[in-house]
Amino acid sequence: MEMGNKKDSFQSGFVAVIGRPNVGKSTLINSLIGQKIAIMSDKPQTTRNRILCVLTQESAQIIFLDTPGIHKPKHKLGEYMVKAAEGTLKEVDAIFFVVDATERMGPGEKYILERLQATKKPVILVVNKLDLIEREQALPIISNYTEKYSFAGVVPISAKKEINLDRLLEEVKKYLPEGPQYYPEDMVTDQPERLIVAELVREKALGLTREEIPHAIAVDVDEMTTRSNGDVYIRATIYVERESQKGIVIGAKGALLKEIGALARKDMEALLGSRVYLDLWVKVKKDWRDRDGILRNFGFGDS
Repeated sequence: MEMGNKKDSFQSGFVAVIGRPNVGKSTLINSLIGQKIAIMSDKPQTTRNRILCVLTQESAQIIFLDTPGIHKPKHKLGEYMVKAAEGTLKEVDAIFFVVDATERMGPGEKYILERLQATKKPVILVVNKLDLIEREQALPIISNYTEKYSFAGVVPISAKKEINLDRLLEEVKKYLPEGPQYYPEDMVTDQPERLIVAELVREKALGLTREEIPHAIAVDVDEMTTRSNGDVYIRATIYVERESQKGIVIGAKGALLKEIGALARKDMEALLGSRVYLDLWVKVKKDWRDRDGILRNFGFGDS
């Protein structure tokens, strides 16, 4: 194929991935990109920053915006997250609305459908977790959604088992304009490595504390330097809202904090391709989720 022909037919565009928390948006992004970029957790509302991932193929480049869950805000942090998610919808070429095939449509989905009425962008309904139900069970779920909204397309998938992802990409390409390759082929995210490293620590801390710490964790990377031998030294602080939470994150004799560090370091080494020395600290910042100044320091909201 001549380079000129390839350029003429090259497509590039931006796709927002939205849905109620915990439907598998981050798993979908990671499966499509093939690398662990978006934070993965079974706790809702963990994708706080809009993480942009890039998938480059021979004839197309798709830039995915993994938005914070659109939900009714309960505090200042929630307001920022919803604002970020709804702002994303205005600047994309297409939207993936991801729903969980194992759950009935609830208030969260209805709230998102209301928000989607305002957009003129093509919305593709992505029915995830197909591997957990019988195939025929997907039909009533799909018809329930298509009765309420005129979707540009419907694709049942399993993000975890990577079922039907090729079809999903073919479907979205119908709505991508012809355009340039915005990013280099080997680039998968525009987020600074520090932000991804911080999210990896948050993911492990949330996963290991389970119900004991409901979203009251933020992580700040204080130092990230490459040593002369190529090893990377990272010092990060985990912020919680109360002293009792600090004790939970540290664990008996520091055991839980060590486990958080070990798991996070393993993912960091895979991401950075270097040996990592991770120095973790835990500090209390009272009610940080409801304080504008502190939120801005963590990168939420307008600077």
